[in-house]
Amino acid sequence: MAKQGTTSKVVTKKHIARLERERRQTRIILGIAIVGIVIVLGLLVYGFLRYNVVAEVNSVKITAGEWQDRVKFQRVQMINLYNQYGYIQQSFGMDYSQQMQQIAFMLQTPETVGQQALDQLRDEILIRQEAEKRGITVSAEEVEAFFQENFNYFPNGTQTPTITPTVFSYPTLTGPQLTLYPSTSTPTEVYTSTPEPTTTPDPSATSTPTATAVPPSPTPVPELPTATATPYTLEGFKTEYGKMIEDYKTNNISEQTVRSIYEAELLRRKLMDDLAKDIPASEEQVLARHILVETEEEAKALYDQLKNGADFAELARTSSKDTGSGANGGDLGWFGKGAMVAPFEEAAFNQEIGEIGQPVKSDFGYHIIQVIARQELPLTPAQINQKKQTIFDEWLTAAREGATFTTYDVWKERVPAEPTLPLQ
Repeated sequence: MAKQGTTSKVVTKKHIARLERERRQTRIILGIAIVGIVIVLGLLVYGFLRYNVVAEVNSVKITAGEWQDRVKFQRVQMINLYNQYGYIQQSFGMDYSQQMQQIAFMLQTPETVGQQALDQLRDEILIRQEAEKRGITVSAEEVEAFFQENFNYFPNGTQTPTITPTVFSYPTLTGPQLTLYPSTSTPTEVYTSTPEPTTTPDPSATSTPTATAVPPSPTPVPELPTATATPYTLEGFKTEYGKMIEDYKTNNISEQTVRSIYEAELLRRKLMDDLAKDIPASEEQVLARHILVETEEEAKALYDQLKNGADFAELARTSSKDTGSGANGGDLGWFGKGAMVAPFEEAAFNQEIGEIGQPVKSDFGYHIIQVIARQELPLTPAQINQKKQTIFDEWLTAAREGATFTTYDVWKERVPAEPTLPLQ
């Protein structure tokens, strides 16, 4: 019987070439599939990020969550301010209806509040970046102490010093100056506390001859949600702090958001101090008075009267639309550079002492200025704070202009409209 043999498959070069082509095709198809998957995933991630990142500041992302928390926090602040105005108006008869209407209108336009929150977060990022460059930090202990300070709880004893009045006397006017300015025949004394209590600087850094005091806008530092007794013990502080956090949580505002706002405020104060560390202790100041009117014709008529011997103080009382200084004969007191609008300042620092200058035009109208004295004087605490604020504002303006700030319109679809004012 013949032995059955085995057959072996002969692999030819043609067969090997075909297999290689098939492997290449498989790799190409697989590669295309992987690239497609990566692209799809990338688009999904990009869409997710675009929807959950509302803005970027110098490549730092602002997420929808932190921004929405800030919007709700801002709305709570506005509602608190609205209620404070209402209480003052009802209790003391002061008319705050215009301010209350403005707040109510803003609460009804969520995009406005949303944009404000974006701007605040942008500024905080710029402050944090500059603070990091300068080695400025805020510790958890400092944040905690800031909370305690805001609740008037000082574990190491009250931080309020005993008031020791420090008398600062402006220079005595000379005989000729007293002839021009008989209303200040004795040195003007200004009492300041030593040390001066720390306050949040007024956001309007540059005053003007016609500045009118208005109630402050909501600040980044949270006010207590309700008026409560001042806690002086650790237990009392913790209780009141807990109530505050719970009040914010009822509006879906996290404790982390509240603490980050306090931390940002401390960084802002430290950065302001660092930026203004070289402020001189004294500066050239001017003692002047003015009359402010609406038109050039009015100003020229008053100027002619003054040149013909009319009493400056009397004309200021009867004709100046700056009623604050007008009631004092046009007296503006002593002021340094940066305190007044530019045209007014230029005239005041260049006019001859005693001269009644030609009318000067500013955004407020026409000023007739008389300079009584000009002298190098030490800065008061209020003037130092004003200069600090001016220096900080100038830095912040430049930082905004130099920053890359990108916002994604998706935020307009996600602006919280809560909380709202309770129905009256």
